[in-house]
Amino acid sequence: MAFRFASRRQFLQCGIGTLGFSLADYLGLRQAACAASAPRAGRAKSCIVLYCWGGMSHLETWDPKPNAPAEYRGEFQPIATAVPGIRIGEHLPRLARHTDKLAIIRSMYHRSSAHGKGMYWNWTGHAPMAPELAENQPPSRQDWPSLGAIVGSFRRAPAGFPSAVQLPYPMVDNNTLQAGENAGFLGQTFDPIIVRPDRGRAWGGVSRDLGAMVLRRAEGVDTPRLLQRQSLADLVDTPRRDLAGTQTFDHFRRMANDILVSPTVQAAFNLDREPAQMRDRYGDHLCGQSVLLARRLTEAGVPIVTVICAAGDLNNSVGDHWDTHGNNFNRLKRDLLPPYDRAVSALLADLHDRGRLEETLVVMLTEFGRTPRINGGAGRDHYPLCYSVALAGGGIRGGQVYGASDRLGALPADQHCGPADVHATIFHTLGIPLDTHLADHAGRTYPLTDGRVLPLF
Repeated sequence: MAFRFASRRQFLQCGIGTLGFSLADYLGLRQAACAASAPRAGRAKSCIVLYCWGGMSHLETWDPKPNAPAEYRGEFQPIATAVPGIRIGEHLPRLARHTDKLAIIRSMYHRSSAHGKGMYWNWTGHAPMAPELAENQPPSRQDWPSLGAIVGSFRRAPAGFPSAVQLPYPMVDNNTLQAGENAGFLGQTFDPIIVRPDRGRAWGGVSRDLGAMVLRRAEGVDTPRLLQRQSLADLVDTPRRDLAGTQTFDHFRRMANDILVSPTVQAAFNLDREPAQMRDRYGDHLCGQSVLLARRLTEAGVPIVTVICAAGDLNNSVGDHWDTHGNNFNRLKRDLLPPYDRAVSALLADLHDRGRLEETLVVMLTEFGRTPRINGGAGRDHYPLCYSVALAGGGIRGGQVYGASDRLGALPADQHCGPADVHATIFHTLGIPLDTHLADHAGRTYPLTDGRVLPLF
């Protein structure tokens, strides 16, 4: 590998030039020191991130405002939940029964109203370039790495498994990545692997792979033949393995081969091994089946799995993302909230029933909220100045609300926080030391986070 991690103290104690170490020597010592001294701060062994692309309305979900004027409060009513005093939107009735497992954060904010930049902020924990501008950024190897890439860098998966997986496709449904969606300056070998499950309908029943890897072998290629092809490829590639770029190619080729050959890996990805009742519990669509697959992969030892709960297939129809500029209330109650409510509540119940909730951190993110005032098209527009996210499991204390927004849901009124604080909390929960530094391929180092751990434990 071209880089490893070290705490601030370890980095200052080592001087490459003064000690006469080569860069390779230094990086190896730094890796060993980090492994020896890193305390485990949290209970979580793995993390599932559920991301609502488009900007979920906080006012219709986690932070309803029934006493606001009509042009702000909207059409939905709040409902009671399993925890006295916590009320959420009426179209999340299943999740209402699981608020005893949730920490709802109602005081999130940042400064970018562009989808891609809001996503970048929430996925990397750092501000994008020019956050005030509306244009999204293409990905670059100078970007901050995504949450999946960072966690996958610290936590290694069992043999044959990727360390970070994204389901069921890239963030945007045009086969292109957004800035912040890959490993950025950590390098290509830490990019999360994008995989599409083999169950669940998509786009009204029309299968579209959207740039994701589909775990199917070519027709007529069985395991012995695949292994023969791998051996031949190794023989051919050996003389040129030192050439630039071949190590990265070889890394991904071997990973793909392991996924297709290893019975253990194949079993983890095989949703047919789940009882039909359990598959139905999550929902017969790509969102629900992807969330179920995320549970299976973390159970098999994958450190972090991200599920994009949107982008055209949430409820088997085109355009089911959370960007509700128009027809906000009908879209939410008909197409968006029911499948999300079903899939996420099924995940929380499933993890609890299996005794795995305490070791699995579940994080519900989006890029921003929606405007408090309803627009002329019965919709809400982009709004980063106040929004909500939720966490569960991994030692997080359920049945709580952290922070509060004002009476209109327009600004944080108490305990304001941002994406960096959520990231610091995630790292702490996973036992990743917050004083750790990341290093890029040129040896430049960066603090892991500038956020603070939220008191949710």
